[in-house]
Amino acid sequence: MSNVKNDAICSMDKDFAQWYTDVCRKAELMDYSSVKGFIIYRPYGYAIWENIQKELDQKFKASGHENVYMPMLIPTSLLQKEADHVEGFAPECAVVTKGGLEDLEEPLVIRPTSETLFCEHYAKIVNSYRDLPKKYNQWCSVVRWEKTTRPFLRGSEFLWQEGHTIHATEEEAKSETLQMLQIYKDTCKDLLAIPMVTGLKTEKEKFAGAEETYTIEALMHDGKALQSGTSHYFGQGFAKAFDMKFLNKENKQEYVYQTSWGVSTRLIGAVIMVHGDNNGLVLPPRVAPTQIVIVPIRQQQEGVLEQAYKLEKELKEQGLRVRVDASDKSPGWKFSEAEMRGVPLRIELGPKDIENKQCVVVKRNDGVKQTMSLDDTLAQKIQDLLDQMHDEMYAKAKKHLEEHMTRVNTMDEFVDVLENKTGFVQAPWCGDTECELKIKEQTTATSRCITEEEVHDETCICCGKKAKKIVNFAKSY
Repeated sequence: MSNVKNDAICSMDKDFAQWYTDVCRKAELMDYSSVKGFIIYRPYGYAIWENIQKELDQKFKASGHENVYMPMLIPTSLLQKEADHVEGFAPECAVVTKGGLEDLEEPLVIRPTSETLFCEHYAKIVNSYRDLPKKYNQWCSVVRWEKTTRPFLRGSEFLWQEGHTIHATEEEAKSETLQMLQIYKDTCKDLLAIPMVTGLKTEKEKFAGAEETYTIEALMHDGKALQSGTSHYFGQGFAKAFDMKFLNKENKQEYVYQTSWGVSTRLIGAVIMVHGDNNGLVLPPRVAPTQIVIVPIRQQQEGVLEQAYKLEKELKEQGLRVRVDASDKSPGWKFSEAEMRGVPLRIELGPKDIENKQCVVVKRNDGVKQTMSLDDTLAQKIQDLLDQMHDEMYAKAKKHLEEHMTRVNTMDEFVDVLENKTGFVQAPWCGDTECELKIKEQTTATSRCITEEEVHDETCICCGKKAKKIVNFAKSY
């Protein structure tokens, strides 16, 4: 991290929203298409998603899930089978009414989510307890016609995965719901270096049609929360609406128990806003498309490029993602571009370095430089340094989160924290949706999740009645 701010992007402290947009564009993560809310995922941005996808896909398969693909279009009659579900999604639906030049007999909805498709399919293929569980996952895009959009965070179309499972028992389904929440939390920690606050959503904030919704919530640099993934327990609600029955071990008909869970390209937005700085992206090493960029100094001199490519080959053989920047731009320009794109490590290699059998290694997360020998231990030292950087980035994000978790007991304290400190505000709540709505109306903060803290003699910050829960509130994206 250099001391000079990159003038190509707005300062974070001046206008965080503009800084975010600038980074998305200047780091070449995305571009805008001709349809509002539908972005182009450029190769660098899509490569980050691919790395997230690869990590999660391995974990899903290791825990017994199989990938499938469902149609993009849903008949409106199918979407309307579960009342809460259709009410929740109807305002966001994009509807196809023509096929070619002909009006369709029944309008088709471009999937906002695929519960109804999975339910229809499961009802056809499951007959007995021997057919259970069914644990399917789908990688796809969905369309939700949003009024206000922002790259990666909220779009009319976004990429995601959606898991849909059915089980013979309530216990098994609830266990699945929590298992997937833990997989999300662990992945965010181990891959993205982002700590998550987890918990149960309130009745108002839960998924349309779910009995319980669990969430992972990240805290951005500006003190706002970002819902980064959810896991839902559906009970038998959808099963009854779609007649998903099976013959149990007692030879009796019973409805299945169901779950659903998903994360999306919102995680890219979280990475940008948790780790980025005034020079652009700061990518955690394990998710970075390019972990190391080698910048040859005075590359026109004999042997410099040759040594750079030799080093690239050695590091690649150790499984590291590395490239040589042999473009005809100046070293300073190359340094600035690598910083903007958040490349974790930069290796500088010039004639004097080669003569001394060494190279200069620069960390993106804090700008610290060190000299390393060009010997057979270099690849391991680089790997160790990347692991160290991951730990440093996670520790920094965790410290920021912990410093912005504030417990309050009154509405005045609540408002003061939101205005002057930001972050998560943990407050006693009576459990009534009316109070939850009043808090949002007065402060624009929403309930993010219910904490596990026990309630004693606390009273609701809104109405003064006895509190039933301590809830994490925050302003959010």
